[in-house]
Order: sequence, then structure tokens, then C-alpha cells
Amino acid sequence: MKHLFTAMSLPAEERKPAAVGKLVTMFRPDHKFERGEGESELVVENLNVHIKQQHILKEISLTIPDKKITCIIGPSGCGKSTLLKTFNRLIDSVEGVRVSGRVLLNGEDIVGSGGAEIINLRRKMGLISQKPCPLPMSIFDNVAYGCRVHGIRNRRKLRMIVRHYLEAAGLWEEVKERLNTPAARLSIGQQQRLCLARSLAVEPHFILADEATSALDPISSKTIEELFIALKQHYSIVMVTHTLRQALRVADHVVFMYLGQVIEAGPADQVFNNPTNKLTQKYLSGIFS
Repeated sequence: MKHLFTAMSLPAEERKPAAVGKLVTMFRPDHKFERGEGESELVVENLNVHIKQQHILKEISLTIPDKKITCIIGPSGCGKSTLLKTFNRLIDSVEGVRVSGRVLLNGEDIVGSGGAEIINLRRKMGLISQKPCPLPMSIFDNVAYGCRVHGIRNRRKLRMIVRHYLEAAGLWEEVKERLNTPAARLSIGQQQRLCLARSLAVEPHFILADEATSALDPISSKTIEELFIALKQHYSIVMVTHTLRQALRVADHVVFMYLGQVIEAGPADQVFNNPTNKLTQKYLSGIFS
């Protein structure tokens, strides 16, 4: 097994980057979202996703651990992003999609939710996409947007929320003098941190990151990774990544997918250093990618 790409092959400073910025604390000025401090549980049971005639996800069953970073790895086209989009029901917008099975968030079936429940569900599942998607409005209004949608209107409370989550995303000092300027004027790395602040502002249970650093420069990528490591004190983070070195640096839990199936899942040390499935061994050793 010595040929495998193991965690021990990374320098120590890459395996354990230090968390940056302000220590992240829970902040709800009026307890609007009633998130609480208990554990959040995400359980997938026999999930199947068909898009038109293609069977994309096949009998997926797994549990996402609470307050850890779970990295979903596997070759392109294996269903990683589709799985993530199923978690917050963005898969609904795909033409010809059919979903069966269950995805349980704290016992509530995500797949069976409808109407107004989906709005609340998406608040609980903050998505950070591959390409930053700031809204066409000011920096301040980007962060405040979700809060306003969910009924927080008090300007003082909104200012408190915006500052807190820009600090949590390591962005406050860079933008505090230009909060009313368009978000589109920020650099790509800053835009991605702004999108993170926008997601955090409505206190999600999970942060879903779909290749969230792939469009960023190395410094911005490292900043996002370090923010995720700090944020897992209070949030469960699910990352889709094509970069094994990134998964080695940040993952507490790993899910390896291939051709729409979960091949192996478990603690990062176990999957990377002692994989039980031959397909996992081949993928980690670089035989295919």
C-alpha cells in the first residue's frame, strides 16, 4: 500500500493549516432562526436520481457527521455535485429529474418537502458554488439579503449581522469603508468570501461547498480552507473537491464516489491510509482520475 497517495505524504504545515480571522461565534440578535446548539444530522437513505433516461445517483446511503468537514471525492461525472444539489433541492430546477429515496435533516425528509418548506430548507443548507455568485447589489445588501427575505428588517440588527458575518468570513477589514459599493467590484476571492458571509448570515445547519476554491488563486484558496476549518466549530461542512491534496488538508470524513455510487466512506485517516475497496485504492494511487 505504500504507493498510495497518503496523508503522510503532505508536509505538516499543509495537513493542518491554522485557522484565520476572528473566532467564529454564534450570533442571533433576535433568535430569528432558532438554530440552537444541538447536533445536526443528515442521513441519506437509498437515494436515486434520474435525469431523463440517465441514472445519475444509484442507491446512495450514508450519514454526514456533525460539525466536521466531509469531502466528497471521485472522478469527474461520478455524481458529486448532483448529490450536493439534492441536499438543498437545487436539483429540482433540472429538466426531467426524478428523485426517490430519503434525505433526512434532523429527521425531516428533504426529498418530500414542498412549497414554503423548501425556502426554509435552503436556508438551512447554505451553498457556496464553484464560481462566486454575488447578487447585483451592494456588499451590505448581499449579506443582509437572506435576513430580509426571512423577515429581519431592523436596520440596526442588519448592521450587526452584516459586520459579524463579514468578520467571520475574514472580509470586514477589507470592505468596511465601502459597504455600499457594488459587490461585483470585489476580487474573485473576496466575492467568494462574501458569498460565504451571505450564507452564514441566515445561520445554516450545513455549508455545502461545490468546488468552492477551484476558480481561486492559491492564496484565496488557502484562506477559504482555513475559514472552513474555523467554521466547523459550529457548522457541518460538505465539500465537493477534485483536488486530493485539498481533501488531505481539510477532511475529517471522506466519501469516495464512482459512477453514481458511494464506494467507500469513513474517517479521513481510514480512507486515505487504509482504504478497504480496490477502486478507492486505485483512485488514490492515481491509476485513474
